[in-house]
Amino acid sequence: MKSTLSQKIPVHEQVYRTLREKILYGELAPGQAVTIYGLVDELDVGMTPVREAIRRLTADGALTFQGNRRVCLPEISQQDFTDLIFVRRMIEPKLAVLGAAKATEAIIDEMRAIDDKVNLAITQGNVGDYMKYNHQFHFTLYACAQSDLLYGLVSTLWLRYGPLYRVISGKWGTAQLADCHDETIAALMAGDADAVGKAILEDIEQGFGIVQRLFD
Repeated sequence: MKSTLSQKIPVHEQVYRTLREKILYGELAPGQAVTIYGLVDELDVGMTPVREAIRRLTADGALTFQGNRRVCLPEISQQDFTDLIFVRRMIEPKLAVLGAAKATEAIIDEMRAIDDKVNLAITQGNVGDYMKYNHQFHFTLYACAQSDLLYGLVSTLWLRYGPLYRVISGKWGTAQLADCHDETIAALMAGDADAVGKAILEDIEQGFGIVQRLFD
């Protein structure tokens, strides 16, 4: 089924966002290849916006060229994973602390509503919805920090991390996907930015513990 793209956003930007979400939410697995012509047909767009989207995602490290008009998601090595752990531990808690200092009551309510969707996805075993709403939970908070540099760095890291998390969730299901969202929301309500940072760090650590299974 071909996609229907909005008329309000330039086609090249829509294609980029669509492909980015496919990677971010694990619809494409590490090592999986796709063809440019296949994407043109799937999205019902011209070659130029697909090429531009691929160029941008390649610059982000989310795709690699294979030749013959094919691209793939890069495989993640143990060293890559170790590096991801290191950088996410350093940046995301800081971004969470900055975001917590500026989060409004409306933002906290929004995050609570998103977390309800996360919990429902876990209960229903819906990996796709879990990936989508877990990402929304984190980045709703991170956006409050109003730090374009840190936000951009973390966004790129999640492009490499998302496909791994989808693989592990697909293998073992959603029941084991514990998180620290309740602790994050409680700390936000208490106005304790440092506790928010600690909750996000613990959330990250739990996720790493699950994904590490792929390398054991």
